[in-house]
Amino acid sequence: MRHIFEFVPKSVKPSTGSFIQSRLSGKLLASVVSNRIKSTAASRPRNLIRGRFKAPRLTEVEAFTASLPFDRRLFRHDIRGSAAHARMLAKVGLISKSEARRIVRGLMQIEREIETGRFRFELADEDIHLAIERRLTEIAGAAGAKLHTARSRNDQVALDLRLYLADEIGTLADLLDRLRRSLIAVAEQHVETVMPGYTHLQRAQPVSLAHHILAYVEMFGRDRQRFAQALERTRVMPLGAGALAGTTLPIDRRAVARELGFPRLAENSIDAVSDRDFAADFLFAAALCAVHLSRMSEDIILWATAEFGFVQLPDEFSTGSSMMPQKKNPDLLELFRAKSGRLLGDLTALLATLKGLPMAYNSDLQEDKERVFDALDTLKPMLDLAAKLWPRLTFDVERMRAAAGDSALATDAAEELVRAGVPFRKAHEMVGALVSEALAAGKRLEDLTEADLRRYCGAHAHAIRRLLSAQTSLRRRRVIGGPAPAEVRRRLAQLKRQ
Repeated sequence: MRHIFEFVPKSVKPSTGSFIQSRLSGKLLASVVSNRIKSTAASRPRNLIRGRFKAPRLTEVEAFTASLPFDRRLFRHDIRGSAAHARMLAKVGLISKSEARRIVRGLMQIEREIETGRFRFELADEDIHLAIERRLTEIAGAAGAKLHTARSRNDQVALDLRLYLADEIGTLADLLDRLRRSLIAVAEQHVETVMPGYTHLQRAQPVSLAHHILAYVEMFGRDRQRFAQALERTRVMPLGAGALAGTTLPIDRRAVARELGFPRLAENSIDAVSDRDFAADFLFAAALCAVHLSRMSEDIILWATAEFGFVQLPDEFSTGSSMMPQKKNPDLLELFRAKSGRLLGDLTALLATLKGLPMAYNSDLQEDKERVFDALDTLKPMLDLAAKLWPRLTFDVERMRAAAGDSALATDAAEELVRAGVPFRKAHEMVGALVSEALAAGKRLEDLTEADLRRYCGAHAHAIRRLLSAQTSLRRRRVIGGPAPAEVRRRLAQLKRQ
């Protein structure tokens, strides 16, 4: 019973469920431990850091404190950082070059074993760092036992998480780029498609579908900027800080940073091991990106209702009802909406963990990884599916156009009166009365005759009557950032050049 679980092979994509799988592994581990026959001290696997202890830990304590069920996904980054550390130790003369070669070869063997599922994890390993080091000493002997020279798990785990998150932020940037390209492609098809814009969920003024879609493009563009800023703060090299006070040994931190691609070194050893601001920065960017996906989803959900009827959901992205045969439910989009709350929870959980911590490292920081991993595993498929959904949506262009003219042209009429010299507040009052009469008669503004308009607008009725169409309204809104087709095409051209 000493081997509790096996690593998920490389073929399992971390973006599509490895978090769930890792948590199940953790539950399985706890279940096995609780039913485990009590081991003697002699039969238990050796823990590399329990030399000062006379008694082993309770198996229940081992199960509760072990981070291996979730931090094992850091194995490639732990190996990468360890190889760079070994080469640096050889460079400064703390180990021989032949020992460094044996260490690096052993690390590469361990990576292959983990990828192929042949690596056997021990409960006593506690985390991925000790698991790899234990196996390395089995492979490389005394050379492997020298790897941890001038290093603590405190700066090691900070390094691994930074390396891992830097890679994952790059993946998120690619997914955001793909989603934005998908949205831009759909927007290009609907530059002239008029629809009502809304405030307070009430029809407000005519816009184009392209202009509405480009609002999402701007939102996701800001998300990409935030991830880039989080990446900059992530790419700071903590290794060499040791447990919290560095080391007396002659290490070369800059050499390790260069090999691992870090442009900057952490300048304070206490801060280096206790800083998780970079993880909080990432989680904030991820949570806000999910909020944007949720808002976008809500729009599509509303548009797909019979009451709006603006869009038809594709069958392959919809779900049926177990009772009502006619139903076509937007379950995917509803889950986008719900899972944004999950990412908000990840951010809140990390901030709550950090808020009361004394300097420097505390085991509370073990909780950072599950929050980061969960956010990644939730957000990445959302971005991927959103990019695939948009090209498959079918829009009812005529229904959108008809809705755009339904009392949504009142501002155009008021602004035409302003052009003629009427003070805006007076124009607002005049057109408000006109709208009230039209509604009482069951008419839209564009259905009113010139005689109807003259009762409220006097000599300006003819000029106003010519403007009362949604298409005309749209084309006249040529302010920078406005919905006029000319402006939308200008912005599309800019976006495509970026």
